[in-house]
Amino acid sequence: MTVTETARESVASALEMEKVESHLHPEGSFDVADHPVPTGREEIWRFTPLKRLRDLHGDAVFGAATTRYTWNTPEGVRAETVEGDEAKALRGISGLVPNSRFAARVLAEVPSTLLVDVAAEADVAEPLVVDVTGTDASSTEAGHVALRFGRHSRATVVLNHTGSASLAQVVEISVGDGAEITVVSVQDWSDDAVHLTHTQARVGRDATYKHAAISFGGDVVRMDANVTYDGPGGSAEMLGLYFADAGQHIEHRLFADHTAPHTKSNVVYKGALQGAKAHTVWIGNVLIRKVAEGIETYEENRNLVLTDGCQADSVPNLEIETGEIEGAGHASATGRFDDNQLFYLRSRGIEESEARRLVVHGFFNDLIRKVDVPAIEERLVATVEAELAKNVTGKHF
Repeated sequence: MTVTETARESVASALEMEKVESHLHPEGSFDVADHPVPTGREEIWRFTPLKRLRDLHGDAVFGAATTRYTWNTPEGVRAETVEGDEAKALRGISGLVPNSRFAARVLAEVPSTLLVDVAAEADVAEPLVVDVTGTDASSTEAGHVALRFGRHSRATVVLNHTGSASLAQVVEISVGDGAEITVVSVQDWSDDAVHLTHTQARVGRDATYKHAAISFGGDVVRMDANVTYDGPGGSAEMLGLYFADAGQHIEHRLFADHTAPHTKSNVVYKGALQGAKAHTVWIGNVLIRKVAEGIETYEENRNLVLTDGCQADSVPNLEIETGEIEGAGHASATGRFDDNQLFYLRSRGIEESEARRLVVHGFFNDLIRKVDVPAIEERLVATVEAELAKNVTGKHF
């Protein structure tokens, strides 16, 4: 080997050593065999209590569906359960190539798909509400939902999860060029429910996509919400609101993958915790690829700890592969009540319990307004009130 060849090999080795393996570049596959059962040591599973998932992440039997799906059908919308070749053709409409075993299993094994199809140019004034009602948490099952929005359409879809279930779910969203779309996913399960779900959205050129994840109920809820872009000018707003009680595990994982130039993403998640062993996890991942010049992105997570014995994990990750960006940033904070706010309210004759209630409502209020679905906003205000009433005798900070 010549001196020049040796030098080249040394440089190549040094460059290879500098490469950092990133979980933001997942190797996806539709083949279930390519995805081993998670052990909990993997980066994307290290916060999740796998023993409480009833093996939905692994090889749980996907039995006959006990969860009921019902919906309204506003004008300009097709909503129905499809099977066979039509269902198979919907697998991957969001650009999803599974990077988890459960998502690969859902796409491979679930025979039917709930399809919501909004025609191009349609302006749907009334929200389409899909009620997903669980009836048996002892039965593990899986579901696939496809939301397809045509070019320049406008619509709002609400996925409302209630009842008792053990559900592995994949939701795929395709947003056509120039469309303005809102998707709200409400997890208001009974206390025994387990919900493992992956939501994948592909946003078209100059399209606007808003996703709101709202989680209150369930024993364990883990939602992955991902977005990619199918052309320049796409914008994604990803909102989240959650409230964990004693023993609950609520986990939200976001991934804004900027795959096109001049795209935007804005992430705001807020959560509150109360009661022994209440645990929330927020992972905010943003990847700005080399091609994604001129993008703007910002992510924020705030957690309000109301009592002793809670744990909130908050991890923002930002990976940038090009220097030609308009702006990028993130913020994360976890804390208890603001003593100054409490003092201000109590100094004006407001009882402590009422003062705490007002502080929590103030914490969530701006985010609730951003959801911009009146029926959901009213429900959220009432749900926050109900959550606070659960812990009137708990030990506060």
